[in-house]
Amino acid sequence: MEHYRKLERMYLASNVNTQLYETTKITIKEETATISIVVDSKYFHALGAIHGSVYFKLLDDAAFFAVNSIVKDAFVLTTSFNINITRPVSHGKITAYGKIKFKSRNLFVAESTLVDEKEREIAFGTGNFTKSRVSLSEEIGYR
Repeated sequence: MEHYRKLERMYLASNVNTQLYETTKITIKEETATISIVVDSKYFHALGAIHGSVYFKLLDDAAFFAVNSIVKDAFVLTTSFNINITRPVSHGKITAYGKIKFKSRNLFVAESTLVDEKEREIAFGTGNFTKSRVSLSEEIGYR
């Protein structure tokens, strides 16, 4: 569907997703999103594993785009997001899977799971999202 491709292009047009996380891949479908990166040592904290901010970013982004897959007229906003890190990772590819758990007119709840290249869960999270007043448009990269 064209809406999903436009969302994918919008995500990949963001500098943080292509310059800091150069290996980013994203696939969006109805009520789901999958985002992956290859682990790089520049993402590490002092103990040599991925910093929690990387876990958060991938989990939030996957849940966010699962929600925006069904919101076709506006950019959604994360209003809260809770993560749980279950294991450290220092190499390989990691993948976040986001899916919608609840939807109403003004509130969307989505969850995401982050796995390592052996499909072992390394983190999970749940977030609340709402529609913003910003229309999905070319100005924000929705092309």
